[in-house]
Amino acid sequence: MLNAVRLVMNPSLAEQNRPVRPIGEGRVVLAAGSGFLGQSLARELTDRGYEVVILTRSANGVPTTGRAVLWDGKTVGDWVSAVDGAEAVVNLAGKNVNCRYTRKNLREIDESRVDSVRAIAEAVRRSARPPRVWVQAGTLAIYGDRGQKLCDETTPPGEGIPVQTAMAWEQAFQANPTPQTRRVLLRISFALGTGGGALATLTALTRRFLGGRIASGRQYISWIHLADLNRMFVWAIERDDIEGVFNATAPHPVTNATFMGELRRVLGRPWSPPVPGWAVRLGAFFLRTEPVLALTGRRGIPTRFIDKGFEFEHPELPAALENVFAD
Repeated sequence: MLNAVRLVMNPSLAEQNRPVRPIGEGRVVLAAGSGFLGQSLARELTDRGYEVVILTRSANGVPTTGRAVLWDGKTVGDWVSAVDGAEAVVNLAGKNVNCRYTRKNLREIDESRVDSVRAIAEAVRRSARPPRVWVQAGTLAIYGDRGQKLCDETTPPGEGIPVQTAMAWEQAFQANPTPQTRRVLLRISFALGTGGGALATLTALTRRFLGGRIASGRQYISWIHLADLNRMFVWAIERDDIEGVFNATAPHPVTNATFMGELRRVLGRPWSPPVPGWAVRLGAFFLRTEPVLALTGRRGIPTRFIDKGFEFEHPELPAALENVFAD
């Protein structure tokens, strides 16, 4: 599997096509930037010297990093003034998919993504000084459950409800052009970091000796260390040659069995019983979530980032997990 991906580690490539303007200056607007991914990115951008503005729907959800501005996630309001003249806008908005796929929840999942894209596109078009770049979040789930198949940016969409949501998200982005603004779409994989995300749930289960492989364990998990994901966002903001669709994932995905084994090792849990498929379905019912999130997977690779010379700080899972839990 390691030979399946061409991992480029050439610093000279990483410096090609750098813009000549000063880096780390200006304002970056993060839509839905008060969550796990958004706050991590906000800290990274703040450390690099950017002014960070967080678009949030809740007056109570004040972010720890960045200046909060209210929006409703679907209509253009006073928040357009934050977008006007910004260096970049990054859209992370979307209802959490970790829920039961009822008709109501599916409608809210899709609408929260599509509506936010349309609102940001309208805000960009209304701006007297449009942002230089719009970085839009997407999901690697667009490839569906692909077994052993390597999925790069040229792989067509798969099938299933998560795929339909991912396609609606991307189609909304494509259907709302912003001619004066460079556009990047990052198909994000399973982000590894502390303080939130799906890893927090797996960690809690593993520490209770419930971290065995799920079903066959052969389904792939495409993952990325949060530090590398933040750097991908920074590349998308700062590099003029980053445009279009990019897989935001580490170069070496692993099977569920391998992932859970490494997580047990790092957490000092040498063994946990495997979880059969029927138990996953039963547990998902009581946890008000969907078994498809655990029983399916895809083997995504970041071909376009690699071709651009992106250097991963954490390309291998064992060291990446050790780094996450080092603090």
